Amino acid sequence: MTLLKTVQLGYGADCKALLRNITFEVERAEVFALIGPTGAGKTTLLRLLNLLDTPTSGKIYFNGQDTTKSTQLRLHIRRRMAMVFQKPVVFNSSVYENIAYPLKVRGCGRKEIQTRVEEMLEITDLKGYEKRRARTLSGGEAQRVALARAMIARPELLLLDEPTANLDPVSVSKIEEVLANTIREQKTTVIMATHDMPQGQRLADMIGVLMNGEILQIGSPSEIFCSPSNKEVAEFVGVENILSGIISEKDGALVTIDIDGATIEAISEFAVGDKICVIIRPEDITFTLAKETSSARNVFYGEIARMTTVGQLVRIEADCGFPLLGVVTKRSAEELNLNLGKNIYASFKATAVHVIK
Repeated sequence: MTLLKTVQLGYGADCKALLRNITFEVERAEVFALIGPTGAGKTTLLRLLNLLDTPTSGKIYFNGQDTTKSTQLRLHIRRRMAMVFQKPVVFNSSVYENIAYPLKVRGCGRKEIQTRVEEMLEITDLKGYEKRRARTLSGGEAQRVALARAMIARPELLLLDEPTANLDPVSVSKIEEVLANTIREQKTTVIMATHDMPQGQRLADMIGVLMNGEILQIGSPSEIFCSPSNKEVAEFVGVENILSGIISEKDGALVTIDIDGATIEAISEFAVGDKICVIIRPEDITFTLAKETSSARNVFYGEIARMTTVGQLVRIEADCGFPLLGVVTKRSAEELNLNLGKNIYASFKATAVHVIK
């Protein structure tokens, strides 16, 4: 069931609009991550969704209700949301008082407040911090206090703006654990803006790529990172083999793509003459010493131009008339005796090639 829906949302003047035609839906108990470069409009969009600012155009529906109908309705709906900003805001009081605040302003009884605060202290790993003054805490601890305060009222929608920005790896891990526990136990719907793409992959059910004020693609983490819809998204999410070419032949779904004189075969619905880009994931490329050992449709002779060891993996960049980056295990590299300048064959299947405009 859809909790939040935006329809052609816009913000700002036409010539300098910060957001344009933002349309998406978020289901109940879903985690939706907004990723994009700095200045893309992620914080602006979160403020609109939190009803702090009013859109210039378009609609925001919360549980089927049009939030633009009245000020009173907006206030009522805002009470069903909570937002945690990039820089945690804590009051100059104890951790206990900080976390209890939303329940106090709602008129909850002392016993209920104590029970719920203890529950949040447990979830956020802050037990023992009750009497500490919140403003003396580290950045990661203060962020957990802000999260506990946001979640204690059990909001239907939790909005997070870069929840782990500028935190050390240990703090990041703890914040992510808190979020995962909350999502699992309270079935909270979460919309989070993050520049940390691996974090989006770890936590999100769906991801929206926001660039230059527009959402360029919405999909599951695997769709966004393995099948980007265009070159701009592919480059942003860190796809490493992006080659430009033109479709020169077509036989049913099988196409031949000309890339600077070399040809790559792929599966695509594009037509002959279309200018396209091909994407090949490094893990889909196989390196061999002999051509005959590969049954793949795409086999290229090349020379190792660069090798980088990362843990138990070795990243190999081969010059095949165009660059191809692949990944092998350290053991495979040793068995094949791979080294700089060595001639090898790089191969990949036609089905491993993702073709985009």
